[in-house]
Amino acid sequence: MSDSAKRRRVQRSPSPQYKIESDEEYEPYVPVAQRRQAKLAKLSAWGSSTARDNFKEARVDEEREDEEQEEERRREKVRRGRALLVEAQEVHSKKASEDAKKTEAEKEEEEDAHILAAIASRKKLASDRELAKGIEYTETLRTSWVPPRYIRARSEEKNQKIRETHHIIVDGQDIPAPIDSFEDMKIPQPLLKFLKSKRITTPTPIQLQGIPVAFSGRDMIGIAFTGSGKTLAFCLPLIMLALEDESKLPFVRGEGPIGVILCPSRELASQTYENVVQWAEALSNSGNYPRLNTLLCMGGISMSEQSHVLNKGIHIVVATPGRLIDMLEKRKLNFDSCKFFCMDEADRMVDLGFEDDVRNIMSFFKRQRQTLLFSATMPRKIQDFAQQSLIRPVLVNVGRAGAANLDVLQVVEYVKQEAKMVYLLECLQKTAPPVIVFSDNKNEVDDIQEYLLLKGVEAVAIHGSKAQEERQYAIKSFKSGAKDVMVASGVASKGLDFNDIQHVIIFSMPKEIEDYVHQIGRTGRSGKTGIATSFVNMNTPEQTLLDLKYLLMEAAQKVPPFLQTIEDPRAAQGGSLKGCPVCGGLGHSISNCPKLEDTQRRQMASHRTSQDTGGGY
Repeated sequence: MSDSAKRRRVQRSPSPQYKIESDEEYEPYVPVAQRRQAKLAKLSAWGSSTARDNFKEARVDEEREDEEQEEERRREKVRRGRALLVEAQEVHSKKASEDAKKTEAEKEEEEDAHILAAIASRKKLASDRELAKGIEYTETLRTSWVPPRYIRARSEEKNQKIRETHHIIVDGQDIPAPIDSFEDMKIPQPLLKFLKSKRITTPTPIQLQGIPVAFSGRDMIGIAFTGSGKTLAFCLPLIMLALEDESKLPFVRGEGPIGVILCPSRELASQTYENVVQWAEALSNSGNYPRLNTLLCMGGISMSEQSHVLNKGIHIVVATPGRLIDMLEKRKLNFDSCKFFCMDEADRMVDLGFEDDVRNIMSFFKRQRQTLLFSATMPRKIQDFAQQSLIRPVLVNVGRAGAANLDVLQVVEYVKQEAKMVYLLECLQKTAPPVIVFSDNKNEVDDIQEYLLLKGVEAVAIHGSKAQEERQYAIKSFKSGAKDVMVASGVASKGLDFNDIQHVIIFSMPKEIEDYVHQIGRTGRSGKTGIATSFVNMNTPEQTLLDLKYLLMEAAQKVPPFLQTIEDPRAAQGGSLKGCPVCGGLGHSISNCPKLEDTQRRQMASHRTSQDTGGGY
């Protein structure tokens, strides 16, 4: 081969030069069919046979050129498809090799992170008007309350030492100092005298830090074990706020309320209402303070019975979500001047099916408000969600969220299903009445009550399917001591305060460990001790038993041998034994959380129902 031929073979064609034309030089694209018609019309005008022959030759050339271009585009598409396929295979093989290097624990942690990110992508808790208009508050509400001078002068190191002494964990900006005396909180003397008559002389840890935070007008997340005095921590600031506004200018009909306390159950709302009325009357009976009007707004009672309150200015409303929405929509109430919003058992109010109701209620607010969330069990998912919704919130946590009350002795017994009723009678003899027996099954609640009555035990029953009159009678007779045993479903486990209960029996373990924490928290309240006996057997899910095992270990309680034999699969995988951020259970991760599964099941059921009914009623 000659040198010139070699040079021709290796010689490359010059790179094409592209010229960027200006807008003035741009020529719009004309389809091929239109170009042919234009040429045909032009040649027809010439009328010569030579022109027609030239046109035929040009048409053949154009068709050939179009076919060549189409073939080139097809080849280019195939080349690109192959390149993308090779690239996808490389990415897949790279990911597969990376996954192979990861341990099972690391894979599970990644999966948990994805699930948590998915359920955390909810819009913040605010009114529709604020979300639509993009209204955001940056400063907290100001109040007239100021702590004593010596407390203001106290160093942060001393404040932190007081918190550590009472096992208080705080988080937030510019946290108010803790105050370990009701007198230094500047609580009125008549109320102090009333509290002393109830043997309440010094604030509990949640009150010691929580009341100064609430008095300062700050948004707050309060977490403390059951029976720790959370009710006083959020009711007292609202009472003082209402007293201040009533003293400035008395309320008349159609005005108010100043604040609202939202509860997940009727029993808890009724109990909170009674406490607020007692404390407000203690102030007004002294003759130095005005009378406050408090409205109980819940289902199962006639609102006409409280017409004497509705015909006056209302200062405080204690409510359940459904009836409160009904009253607001019918314009029997308004939130034009409401500036205090508290949710008791807030994890239940924000989570599950109550979130839409809470958003609906918040849409009636016309101004900025102080928001307080309280609960004994508030998982990290709810804490993160709440902190996004509050304004410079202060987190006050006494112990771990979801931990059991250390004043309760937890006893776990292995009892076969058919032997539960007989063994229940033996357990009732351990302590003097009153005693609460819990079961999640409503039919089982009725069966237990019937069995106890046949055995001569004075027992009442309460669950969600009973009429409101029956539920009120059961609680009233049990509190008064007329009945020795109350058999209850989970409706009685949240926040209800019964005096002198020494023993709680968990007849059937709930699936969610936080329900167990609430149930055993009905005893060992206000510094007293109590016993909680739980029945478990082969019907109890292993995951629930593992959660229970870790809870006993955390509280330094005796772990029975059959629970010690249950191994955590995460330990075998070498993973970190973190608690579930959804329910707070220590024995499982978010990927197999029973609470999350139950929530998704309910959402699917409601979605199917709305599809079947077309979204109507």
